[in-house]
Amino acid sequence: MTRFRWIPAMIALAMLAGCTPSFKEDTEVLQQSDEAEEVETTIIPNLQLSENYYKTLIPYKESASRGLVVSNINTKYDMKEVENGLMRLSQAEFDTENYYFQEGQYLSENTVSNWLARSNQTKDKGPDLQGLNPSSLDAKTGAEMDPSIKAVEAPIYVAHLIEQNYLMKTDDNKVKLAGMSIGLALNSIYYYQKEQYGEFYEQKIPEAELEKAGKKIAAEVITRLRARTELADIPIVIGLFKQEARNSIVPGTYFAYNVVDAGKNGLGDWETIDEKYVTFPMSSPDDIYRDMNTSFQNFKQDVDQYFSNFTSVIGTGFYQNKKIQTLEIEIPIQFYGTAELIGFTQYLTGVMLKQLPKDLNINVSITSVNGPEALIKKERNNDEPFVHIYE
Repeated sequence: MTRFRWIPAMIALAMLAGCTPSFKEDTEVLQQSDEAEEVETTIIPNLQLSENYYKTLIPYKESASRGLVVSNINTKYDMKEVENGLMRLSQAEFDTENYYFQEGQYLSENTVSNWLARSNQTKDKGPDLQGLNPSSLDAKTGAEMDPSIKAVEAPIYVAHLIEQNYLMKTDDNKVKLAGMSIGLALNSIYYYQKEQYGEFYEQKIPEAELEKAGKKIAAEVITRLRARTELADIPIVIGLFKQEARNSIVPGTYFAYNVVDAGKNGLGDWETIDEKYVTFPMSSPDDIYRDMNTSFQNFKQDVDQYFSNFTSVIGTGFYQNKKIQTLEIEIPIQFYGTAELIGFTQYLTGVMLKQLPKDLNINVSITSVNGPEALIKKERNNDEPFVHIYE
């Protein structure tokens, strides 16, 4: 039987507040500050939503370089995935039962900004602050390269660097840094101007070249991290993330990662990651997407028959090792009546169960110009989706 829940927003908010764990029941631990000889009281919540999520420490500390992500990452989709994907990689090394998550606290905004610069732009700074991207100067003449030549011979490879910290509780009732993850967001396309305020041009960076540059930069990042006393003896996960184009409606993905064991400086063997986001429907899908594309087209046809005033029905599939794991569907609507919305949501739930694969996590979001209208969530191999209509 389908579970259908219609919860007014104010009541839903009250329920969420009631489910929030009380600080009195949480475990209090002591965290030794690395920046001062002080002891901070830190709270670890007892509640963990699922084994797929880390517990986070309270008070929550934002990344020291948090403000750079907006200016350095191409799309809102990449902004989300570069962090979520790195956390997903980290779970293989830092399990969610024994480790606690904290945004990066060791690389300052100034440090990250210098690392993301070209090497010639930081020549007057110390070796630990040298830019990781290639110089824009001609090696023979020392003059600035022409933008078109620079785009081919010396593009900006690394656009952003994400740091995540993983902590463990010690026997003396404290928490300490026990691991770190670094994500290098790499440009698949180099955007440049031939003149100031002029038109933007694109230069695609070949995958083999991007991978080679990314691995070289990763090795230098590890060397610099290991030079810091507080980071000398912890395991470090480092991943290479390939950004999508600026106009993409799907995020990029991590394509390789490495684990540097505690106390070691050199990189080990790189592990290849097979992940990809794709949009449905497709006009000419590859073989691995064909069955899913057919199911989605059948779903879309049934949706289109209900009302004629839809703008679009778009699906985003997440594939791992060439097998689809999740499907996110967005359906913008133009009608506003409550009865109409309830009827459509009920119809849509039935169509989803009929046309889409059962061994798949599916989220359907119905929106209008007023914001979210309804949400349908179905877990893998579960015939009873959760349905919520916003008021």
